[in-house]
Formats: sequence, C-alpha cells, structure tokens
Amino acid sequence: MSNLPAYFSAEIMPQLPLILAVESSCDDTGVAIIRGNEVLANVISNQTIHENYGGVVPELASRAHAQNIVPTLAEALKQAKVEAGELSAVAYTRGPGLMGSLHVGVAFAKSWAWANGIPAIPVNHMQAHVLAHFLGPNSGPNFPFLCLTVSGGHTQLVKVASALEMEVLGETRDDAAGEAFDKVAKLMGLAYPGGPVLDRLAQNGDPDKFHFSKPRVSGLDMSFSGLKTQIWQFLQHGQQQDSEFIAVNQSDIAASVQDSIVGVLMEKLENAVNATGITEVAIAGGVSANSGLRQSLFSTAERLGWIVHVPPFEYCTDNAAMVAIAGLKLYDAGQVFPLDIEPIPRLKLG
Repeated sequence: MSNLPAYFSAEIMPQLPLILAVESSCDDTGVAIIRGNEVLANVISNQTIHENYGGVVPELASRAHAQNIVPTLAEALKQAKVEAGELSAVAYTRGPGLMGSLHVGVAFAKSWAWANGIPAIPVNHMQAHVLAHFLGPNSGPNFPFLCLTVSGGHTQLVKVASALEMEVLGETRDDAAGEAFDKVAKLMGLAYPGGPVLDRLAQNGDPDKFHFSKPRVSGLDMSFSGLKTQIWQFLQHGQQQDSEFIAVNQSDIAASVQDSIVGVLMEKLENAVNATGITEVAIAGGVSANSGLRQSLFSTAERLGWIVHVPPFEYCTDNAAMVAIAGLKLYDAGQVFPLDIEPIPRLKLG
C-alpha cells in the first residue's frame, strides 16, 4: 500500500508528456521517446556505407534515412512500450545539417504528427546538444551556464540563460574542431570516422613530441583551418624525410594534434569565463566524448574552481533523445508551430 497522500494518487497526478523525437541532421537516423526527462528509448541506426568514402556522402545519407526511419521508429516504440496514441508531441531536427537528410526527418515527423493529431515541434540541433545535459536523473547545470559545443560541423561557445534563451558568444570562423580531428586522422590514414581513432592513439602518445602554433583570433571566435593546413604540411615534410614517419610516430602525432586543438578550445573557454564571470561550465557535441578535452576541462576546473558538467557518452554524439528534451522544453512553454515549417541547413542558434 502506498504511503503517498491521497492527492498524489495516479488518478489525480498529471501525466508527464511523452515526446517522440526524430534526428536526421547528418548520417545517423535517430528516434527517441522520453517521458519528462526520463529516456524510454533512444535508438540510432548508423550508416556504415560512408566508411567506403572516408566521409559522409549527402545523397547516400538521405537515401539511407528514408530506408531506416520506419524500422527505427518501430524499434523505439517497442523499447519504450508505448502506443502511438499515448504520445503528446513529435519533435524533429529542423537544422542545422545536410539538406537532404533534414528533409527526410522533417517530412516524416510532420506527417506522423498530423496523422496522429499531435503537435510537431521543430528543434535547433545545437540547442539540443546543449540541453542533452538535462536528460536522465540529473537535474542538469544551473542557469546561467556556459557551454562549449563541439562537433564535426560546429564549434560554439554559448551562454545559456535558460532552456530557451541561448546566446552564441564565439564560434569557429571556418572549420569546426571535430572536422579538424577527422581531416588529420584521414591524412594519417586512420579508419573513418577518424576522430575517435585519433583520440585512442593519443592516449598512448607524448603531447609534447611535436609542436604546432595556435591560431590567433580576436575575441571568443576560433579558427582551425590554418592549424589543419600546418599539420598537413608537417606530415608531408615528415614523409618526405621518411616514408614510415607517420607509422613510426602515430601515437605521438595524435597526442600532439589533440593537445593543440584542445588547447585552442580551452583557451577560449577560459576567456569566456573571465569575460562573463560565469563559472558553471558544460561541454556538448560529439567531440565532448574526446578524452583529452574531458581531462583538460576537469584539470582546469580544479585549478580555477569551476563547476563542470559532462554529458554521458550516449548523449554526446547525434541522437534523438537530445532532440526530445529540447522539444519538451518548447512543449512545456506552450509554443505552437505550423506544419509548413521547412528545414534550414544553416539554422542559427539564438
């Protein structure tokens, strides 16, 4: 028998919203279902075909989304043990991302919402990465906080005043940090996707073995194209001297490259803390799974007295659960959206 007072009975307590979410911004098809901030299902269908090309092929990605989205949805509903009629709303990634991939997810989500008579909620992919911190049993960071969002396509420093109020303080002017990791890994002949492989190698290397000059960009903006070019020239020169240069020095190269990229990110993050006075700091995006970035964040936090938040690994890379929690925040705010909304590949945050 329950010890809860009568007014907490199942008949009187309001049911938490059930949000279905679809993520299709790049090459992974994701469908998730959450009840409140509890993740009931978070299914991801990966596209291995891109391994043959060393990078994402947009046309192949959109075709694979069209093939994967229905079975991925079916599996999510099965895992969550919910019926379509129980859902409160459908959230979907509107952008940024690849146009063809976004179109598949947007069209499917809006059609599903219309057919089931529930709201369709467009979500900014970068906002979703930030809000991934609020999934699961943790309450998430306290507002306001700073979030360094780092992925293969984006690198941003964001001031988060609330779940729906975010301001980009600085971002990359050219290549993203994740793209730089992947490109260097490709130059080294590592398997795709190269960023995680480079990270594993770096853990056994000497980060002080090779030195690369950091790009100098004013304010809180960043740049990685020049550093990427510098590393490419370094690798070419090394191979001219010794054809086995990369193979012999693989771990040390990886560690030195990672140290340089992470150094840029942490320098800008520290500058943002100094400029805003906000010492509660989070990281998000696929590169937030990088061991070097995590270690540097924790050591800096200990030195400077920051409060840090790092998402679980399953919510770092692109996934639909983060889209669902962003959709929930918009749903709770009572925002209403029409069904004629189109995807925006370069959708801005803020």
